[in-house]
Parts: sequence; structure tokens; C-alpha cells
Amino acid sequence: MNRICDISGKRANNANRVSFSNKHFARLQYPNLQTKKLYSKELDRMVKVKVATSTLRTIRKLGLDETAKKYNVDLSKF
Repeated sequence: MNRICDISGKRANNANRVSFSNKHFARLQYPNLQTKKLYSKELDRMVKVKVATSTLRTIRKLGLDETAKKYNVDLSKF
């Protein structure tokens, strides 16, 4: 499973897990992805996308079609 947001392209971030003894261990910080069915007015149908919750806030503010234009995403592929 690809852990990338379909709209914004957010992906895992490199980070360190730091123990009490201050040893550093490499790990990944994944975005909070949710699978959603959202309605697109331009396509006049429901679109199933895997989207980060931070991007969902933008979708609620601007709408799905405007957010897709902002990130240069073609919704007809979903």
C-alpha cells in the first residue's frame, strides 16, 4: 500500500526515535491518511481518494475541485 496523499502528495517524513539514554534510532513519520468518497461537481460523480486529514480541512474550506486545481491533480483518474 502506497502511503501517499492522492491530492497533496504528502508522504512519510524521516525522523529519529530518541531513547532516555539519548540514543537515536531512525524511523518514519507517516501522514494521517483516510480513504474518503467525495463528490466532484465537475465530474458529477463520487470520487474515492486516499487523502491526508490536513488536506481534508482544505477540501472543506475550498471544495474538492478547487483543491484539486490548487495541487494540479486530475480527479478523473480516481
